[in-house]
Amino acid sequence: MTAPLGGDGSAELPPDDRIIGLAFWASIAVVGVVTAGVVVWRHWSRAVLPAPPVAPLPVGPAVLAPTLGSTAAAALAFQDRSGASSDGWGIDFQRVTGAAGERLLPETMGGGVAIWDVDGDGDLDVIIPDGDAWPGAAAGSQRGQGIAVFLNQLQTASAGPGFVRALNTGLEQPWQGMGIALADLDGDGRPEILATGVGGVRFFVAEHSAPGTVTRWRDATTEAGFAALNGWTTAAGFADFDQDGDLDLVLGRYVEWSKELDLNVNYTLTGLGRAYGAPTGFAGTDLVVMEQVSPMHFADRTVEHGLRVRNRSTSQPMAKALGFVIDDCDGDGDLDLFVANDSVQNFLFINDGHGLFEERGVSAGVAFDRNGAATGAMGCDAAHLRNDAALAIAVGNFANEPCSLYVTAGDGRFADDAIVDGISAATRRALTFGVAFVDLNSDGWEDLVLANGHIEERIADVQPTQRYTQAAQVFWNRAGQSGATFAEVPSALLGALATPVVGRGLAWGDLDNDGALDIVIGAVSGAPLVVRNATKQGGHIECVLVDSLHAGNRDAIGAQVTLRLDNGLTLRRTVMPTRSYLSQVPPRVYFGIGEAHITACEIRWPDGQQTTTMIRRADEGSRTIISR
Repeated sequence: MTAPLGGDGSAELPPDDRIIGLAFWASIAVVGVVTAGVVVWRHWSRAVLPAPPVAPLPVGPAVLAPTLGSTAAAALAFQDRSGASSDGWGIDFQRVTGAAGERLLPETMGGGVAIWDVDGDGDLDVIIPDGDAWPGAAAGSQRGQGIAVFLNQLQTASAGPGFVRALNTGLEQPWQGMGIALADLDGDGRPEILATGVGGVRFFVAEHSAPGTVTRWRDATTEAGFAALNGWTTAAGFADFDQDGDLDLVLGRYVEWSKELDLNVNYTLTGLGRAYGAPTGFAGTDLVVMEQVSPMHFADRTVEHGLRVRNRSTSQPMAKALGFVIDDCDGDGDLDLFVANDSVQNFLFINDGHGLFEERGVSAGVAFDRNGAATGAMGCDAAHLRNDAALAIAVGNFANEPCSLYVTAGDGRFADDAIVDGISAATRRALTFGVAFVDLNSDGWEDLVLANGHIEERIADVQPTQRYTQAAQVFWNRAGQSGATFAEVPSALLGALATPVVGRGLAWGDLDNDGALDIVIGAVSGAPLVVRNATKQGGHIECVLVDSLHAGNRDAIGAQVTLRLDNGLTLRRTVMPTRSYLSQVPPRVYFGIGEAHITACEIRWPDGQQTTTMIRRADEGSRTIISR
């Protein structure tokens, strides 16, 4: 999260909101240049780039996205299922930020959300980490709830789910929580839970219980080796980077922060006084890799795995991590790591297959935007959005900065295709946190959903074009048609998904088992937005992988699943819960297949073994369990 400063990674404090105004008018000028013609833009001088110029964009679609076709527009349907009202599904939760007038930076950044089957009954539940009052808060200040678990009491798809808050779970430990990461580390069918926030992490181990009963967790932070972790932790994800059969943890920190530092930075806006500021006034941090060295016990192996990055000029830590993409970014079959950093360059760590990483963000073309500037990068997600081998990484950025869309060019490099793919102009005004590729209508093409919301509730007083609460955005994937890949769906057609919120985390999953992927957007404070996707679905299949060879990764996190269809399309998905912003999705893969049929299902398991299986026509449109 960065003020719209055109970041150069420095720790200079912006003097006041005049910087915001300058950036806003500069962005208007950029839009004018862009709409004048893509040819001029493509020949823009890149002499100021701190890295070699990115590969030229392919000759193709026009800059401006086409109008959404009437057929696609008519197919959309999103219904509000928030809260405990008659239409709600019962997720009655109010997030606490701890804000009491001091305007401390962490109050603006939570919170994440997770969708996962935590009780082993087959239905997806919702897990939300809470914030808390600050130490020394006034008597009677609202306290947080720790981690709230809402269990899905689904009866039938037509009746829909009813969520019930699980009590006495062992997770009700208030603190300034931010994000969440889940994984079944011991193969018992119940996930362990790691929460991030101000002051390190908290790690909870699931207690054994019968399927369908309420799961309880115990705090195992110390015994697991996590007690020494400190600082303001944010993004987190479990993955088998070294292909040894168990899961390790990669952890991001935001900035070096304390209440005293925040008050000394004293960011202000003219006419408003003290305000929520930018990360440029705070020092960078280190990423952490915690290797699982024995069952449920971890040790810091950051240096050994090559994830420590230093500023070349100062030799100081430079990460300001908020989002992770954990996927095969170079197509060699193992898991790499993209890190969305706020106001400093993004990282891309390429894996050698044994868990040793080399940082190549600059040479790969993902460190900066096309003008050579660092962005206010928040959440991120990855997909094969054109149903080919090219991987796309979408990154949500600060207000007055368009979202980034880095797409592989086939030579180990990425190009930022946000303009030619139709999302640049439409995302410039929004402040985007949550980012997710979701196939909303099961047509086989993954759409792009963005959760938006500002950090300063008074922003409209100094920047009238901005709003604190902002509507989510949906970009319809038109890659199978002529023109730009994406077309923005007008807000008027989004139904409940266009409800303005101060959006942060974003997660998806089929909560009512009707074949459509529903959406939950976590808010910085107050209630999350729970949206049922009532869009008519094409043919679809949900694949649940079970890795019986490795109990430490029973859910096959990191597996790559490829479906080949009889219409010639090849669909690729990675089993990866860590997505979006501080959030988690189910360890399953969903494929929309439209009217086509599956001819082959190919799986590359996390240890590199490859298998091929057939999915019968009778299994299409249902949940299919694939074991080895």
